[in-house]
Amino acid sequence: MKVIKVFIIDDSAVVRKVLAAILNESRHITVIGSAADPIFAMRHMEKDWPDVITLDIEMPRMDGLTFLKKIMAERPTPVVMCSTLTEAGSRASVQALSYGAIDVIAKPKSQVNANLPDSSKLLCDAVKAAAKVNLKQVRAKPIKVAPLVIRPKLAVDKYLPTKKRTKNAKKLSLIANGTSTGRTQAIDAILTQLPADIPPILIVQHMPEKFTKAFAERLNTICQMEIKEAADNDVLLPGRVLVAPGGFHMMLEKSHDKAYVRIKDGPLISRHKPSVDVLFRSVAEYADDKCLGIIMTGMGDDGAVGLKAMRDAGAYTLGQDENSCVVYGMPLVAQRKGAVCLEVPLRQIPQKIMTYFNN
Repeated sequence: MKVIKVFIIDDSAVVRKVLAAILNESRHITVIGSAADPIFAMRHMEKDWPDVITLDIEMPRMDGLTFLKKIMAERPTPVVMCSTLTEAGSRASVQALSYGAIDVIAKPKSQVNANLPDSSKLLCDAVKAAAKVNLKQVRAKPIKVAPLVIRPKLAVDKYLPTKKRTKNAKKLSLIANGTSTGRTQAIDAILTQLPADIPPILIVQHMPEKFTKAFAERLNTICQMEIKEAADNDVLLPGRVLVAPGGFHMMLEKSHDKAYVRIKDGPLISRHKPSVDVLFRSVAEYADDKCLGIIMTGMGDDGAVGLKAMRDAGAYTLGQDENSCVVYGMPLVAQRKGAVCLEVPLRQIPQKIMTYFNN
């Protein structure tokens, strides 16, 4: 595997040092330089252009969003946003995703230990995924990646044991969607095409804590449905979209005729929190032919096990096809596991949803 060259842009010397320590722990990543602002960064990067840039939002002389638009117009390069867990930082980072950033991660808060905490692994994974994206062809040609070879992880069945299904239960109409790397346009492309009375939608988008709130709020301004970051005990309603909050798992629960979500803390599942596998597996406990599962662009294998459980329980399942994925990882693993009923291009997913629920 080629060593990924990374350049860090952040106005905090402490953050630059911590990020470099995290990334240099990976034998597949090397930090070739860092700078306090984009002006200094450009001078250094011209000598040795990086494969991936990590970028802060608020910096002197030129802010991160301005630099991102400039770099994507003049010399497209995979960018991972590294932002603070503040309301303003979260909103700006979500905006950055629409400008072409590949992923967003939270700034580290503490020193790095020798074993690399889970958050450090997520940073390395974000950089590795970004390095595999060819931005010049991102809309026309996806990047196919093999499933991650990773250290042992907690399986979803250990965190969420299978329950006994209730016989003769009322059928539950809903859509469960999971996605990761590929910016947020994939979700935008679907939700903006759906009507206000669509069945309830549950979404896991791999994002850090607080960023999901800004993500949901932005979607709520451009879509016909009500879209919100999910809270514990939120009820499923037609025309309501619930986005799993970053840093927590979201699970479906059902009591009599009421369906709602539970928001719980816990370990990383499939290396993520929220985990698509946790959502899909919980939906599988109540799934039937009125449930639809969708797995979309992303690196790794999160969601494949849960989607297979949904299909086995009677749900219909879609996978985003290779040609429309930014990173054809999660849908590929799901396809290989037999979890996908049909692979379709991103542009066809809204119509497939409408056709499914209108039959």
